[in-house]
Amino acid sequence: MRKLFPYTLCLFFLFSFNSEGFKEEQLRYSRVRQAYKEKGSLIQQNLDAKNIKRNELELYIRAFKTEKTMELWGKDDSLNQFILLKSYTICETSGMLGPKRQQGDLQIPEGYYYIDRFNPFSNFHLSLGINYPNASDKILGHKGDLGGDIFIHGDCVTIGCLPLTDDLIKEVYLYCVEAKNNRKPQISVCIFPTHLTTENYKALKEKYANDSDKLNLWEDLKKGYDLFNSTHNLPHVKFLTNGRHEVK
Repeated sequence: MRKLFPYTLCLFFLFSFNSEGFKEEQLRYSRVRQAYKEKGSLIQQNLDAKNIKRNELELYIRAFKTEKTMELWGKDDSLNQFILLKSYTICETSGMLGPKRQQGDLQIPEGYYYIDRFNPFSNFHLSLGINYPNASDKILGHKGDLGGDIFIHGDCVTIGCLPLTDDLIKEVYLYCVEAKNNRKPQISVCIFPTHLTTENYKALKEKYANDSDKLNLWEDLKKGYDLFNSTHNLPHVKFLTNGRHEVK
């Protein structure tokens, strides 16, 4: 979580919403060019192995705090399901299980999010912004003290973000650049406390039986977890006025 200077904010706005020539815009930055030099062929080989067209790539990201893993799923126009492209190790964590509710709590958020910013000159090598606080966080978190600036980034340090090594963030960042450049739907990101298997979910409910805030969120997350695992398609998530989610 970092303070942003006005100039940086303007560039974040540009990278978030201007998809015209998005890849070309990103290639103006040396770190992105170097990432393509190092990782471009590897990404192409992986997409070819999965029979996914690069110019039709659509992405979905799932992260699991306990297991310290992040999954990258992809599809193209010919596929009716997402395919697992690669799993990455989250190299550092902070906080504990459960949602982020205020600035400075060191929590990595949990919930339904999407990528809303690309930073090719990040202090943490390369970074992808997550739209925390989402609609649920704004209802259930500490009003006026929610914090922000949650990223998937490099440099392997965190006070609430999802850090990878510099080597791995290059891959993830480029996959996301390709999907953004294709004008596909926003890149959804779902952050879970753990794999919400029947066994794990039961253990969470027993351990946190008196914590309704966590249990309500995890119930909503499990619906999305189960739906995706059974269909390999994204669930439809609606944010409700009480901070809960309608997941179908």
